[in-house]
Amino acid sequence: MDRRAFLRSTGAVAALGLAGCLERLGFEEQSAWRDPPLVEDRPDAVYVPASSEEMGVYGRATDWEYGVELSYTFPHRFWTVSGTDRNRVVVGADDTMHLMVTPWDAETDTVLPLEMRVDLLQDGERVASEFSPPWPMISQRMGFHYGNNVVLPEEGEYTARISVGPVSVRRTGELEDRFDSSATLEIEFVYDRSDVHDLEFVQIEPDRHGERDALSLMDHDTHDHGGQTDPDSHVAMELGPTPTSQGPPVEDLPGTVLGTERSGDAMVSAIETDRDRFTDGDGTYLAVTLRTPYNGVVLPFTALTATVERGGDAILDAEPLVETVDHAFGHHYGVGVDALEGGDKVTVSVDVPPGVARHDGYETAFFEFDDVEFTI
Repeated sequence: MDRRAFLRSTGAVAALGLAGCLERLGFEEQSAWRDPPLVEDRPDAVYVPASSEEMGVYGRATDWEYGVELSYTFPHRFWTVSGTDRNRVVVGADDTMHLMVTPWDAETDTVLPLEMRVDLLQDGERVASEFSPPWPMISQRMGFHYGNNVVLPEEGEYTARISVGPVSVRRTGELEDRFDSSATLEIEFVYDRSDVHDLEFVQIEPDRHGERDALSLMDHDTHDHGGQTDPDSHVAMELGPTPTSQGPPVEDLPGTVLGTERSGDAMVSAIETDRDRFTDGDGTYLAVTLRTPYNGVVLPFTALTATVERGGDAILDAEPLVETVDHAFGHHYGVGVDALEGGDKVTVSVDVPPGVARHDGYETAFFEFDDVEFTI
């Protein structure tokens, strides 16, 4: 019986504790994740994948500006992205786990797109050099994070030395004049093979494979911390719950919502606001959010432009939108404009797709965008 046949035989939805189950049936350890099922005839859009995996958490750390969480799951495939080109990364025979880092602002709980390096140390010596830098990526269960498959030489104690920052995108509001420099945070963890192998592998109902929908985001705080983080510790209490990469609801943003359209299977929303931190009291500000459908996860590292036409004339002509993080708007793209008037037409173009790696269910979406229009 091959692995696909075994998974099908478990029924429509099966939560599999892989540690001993596959071994008892005679499978090699890595067969549990080296070739997981992939949906056939995938749409050029977000879709329900054939399977998903549980996540474990090794710990969190903060320097009271940056906060980070180190988590893990089975090693698994993903696709790196360069413009509209995709490169499939397959699981290697020696891959130990898929290691993930979520970075955020410890004051406002805003998940941050930034520069990152992760060194894995054993007894003070660097191991697993291929892990760093991790890829910025999106998955349906984790949202936006940084990660890669990693090879560890053996079970035992390790230190993850995580260098985060600076944040190169524009920062406004309570994030202004912050994150100009990097910080190094360390999380100690114990790699125990059984911790990874005992995570659940979930086979999705076959009739949902390829459906235009997405799996729900994980709740980080309900997952096992691997014995490394004490929820009653000072750090855990100060950091609070690990934030998700969902953007704040568009309808709750301060300003006038011009509308929401779907393009490239992403949700594109435009908001006009007169907040002084964006305009310096002159004109108005056009904020554009770009998010995944269903879960509303932000899509960073994208190039967008906006055009505003009034009476047939362009008062803003293909102006680049500046990638920005703000305590209220979260991650978005924006530009200052003259105050908008009734009848104005706002056109938003996505010139370069999101430069993030993708896991199953996202790898076919967010590439081919049509312009979206909003009429005042």
